[in-house]
Amino acid sequence: MNRKYRLKSSTDFKRVRRDGKSYAHPLVILVVCPNDLSTIRFGIQASKSVGNAVRRNRAKRMLRSAIREYLPALRSGWDAIFIARSPLDEANWPAIHTAVSELLSHAGILQEAEE
Repeated sequence: MNRKYRLKSSTDFKRVRRDGKSYAHPLVILVVCPNDLSTIRFGIQASKSVGNAVRRNRAKRMLRSAIREYLPALRSGWDAIFIARSPLDEANWPAIHTAVSELLSHAGILQEAEE
C-alpha cells in the first residue's frame, strides 16, 4: 500500500479507536473516524488471538491486498483501522474480499458506482 494511504503513528491509531465508529464482520472489524486530510488513510492490526507471527502477517497482507482494490472508489477525508479476527487467517480470498466490501459500504466510505 502506498505510503500516503498509511496510518502510522500510535496517536492516530488511539484517536481512531477512541473517537471512531466501528463496524463488525465475523472476519474483520472496521473502525472509521473523519480526518482533515484530502486522502483516506488505513491502519491494519492483528492481535495474538489471530495466531503466531506468520499467521498475523498473512492476515494483514490479505487485508492490505483487498483494500488496495477499493482505493480508487473510496471517499477521502477518513482514517480507518481494520482489525483482523481469528477466522481471517483461514478464510479464502472471496470471503475476505466480500468482508472488506461490506464493511466499507456500511461505513459509507465506498462511493457508489455512477450510473
